[in-house]
Amino acid sequence: MFQVPLPLDRDGTLFRLRFTTLAVGTVCCPLFGFLFCVIWSLFFHFNEATDTHCKVPNYLPSISAAIGGATPERYMWRLCIGVHSAPRFLVAVVYWNHYRSCHCPRPIYLRLCNATFALNLVENFALLLLTYVSSSENYAIHEYAFIIFIAAALSHMFLTCVLWRMTKKHTVSPEERKSYKWKQQLFGFNFLTFSVAVCVYFRHNWYCEPGVYTVFAFLEYLVVLSNMAFHMTAWWDFGNKELVVSSQPEDKRF
Repeated sequence: MFQVPLPLDRDGTLFRLRFTTLAVGTVCCPLFGFLFCVIWSLFFHFNEATDTHCKVPNYLPSISAAIGGATPERYMWRLCIGVHSAPRFLVAVVYWNHYRSCHCPRPIYLRLCNATFALNLVENFALLLLTYVSSSENYAIHEYAFIIFIAAALSHMFLTCVLWRMTKKHTVSPEERKSYKWKQQLFGFNFLTFSVAVCVYFRHNWYCEPGVYTVFAFLEYLVVLSNMAFHMTAWWDFGNKELVVSSQPEDKRF
């Protein structure tokens, strides 16, 4: 068979994508899936999605009920998370290399870089697990996956802020100062919202009051959206970077 030559730029580039475009696409996939599942559940599966063991009035579906309770919500969520997972792993590697390239004299710094990278991977794997094992299929596995996801996500956000402070990257440029500021605020908001959501969840289980589970569901939405926004700060971190696939120079081919 004849090998058809591929069109190349002058520098041998096969593919070029701005990192900002990759960041937007990666975040928009789960954002679209989340909005679709919640809105579709409210309009077409309201009774099933808002039902709880307390049998009290509830007006919003929890995320687990919205993404895994019925179709087509379950299919759409799985599609969006599956599509966005590969870029998420790529971004995790990019951040890992980026942090290791920053200078910091403290001996613990490299270990924190590795820990942050590991937590990022665990967060992604746990998200995939809780996505493809819904609460209606296996509640125990779904619950454990969610606990691992939220613990890894909060720990990853915290260590990310620590790394930025250790390397003083937030003092370099206006974009990096803005990124660090938003990282701190989003981590604090995410942690506070999750803590309140846990309290509201237990109150619902203990007292079965009307509307309390609705408050819990709304707080869940804020936790998820603030997590997405935290990852979106890559827009400022790598605004001048590109993802490039190119051919090797002739003298480096074997």
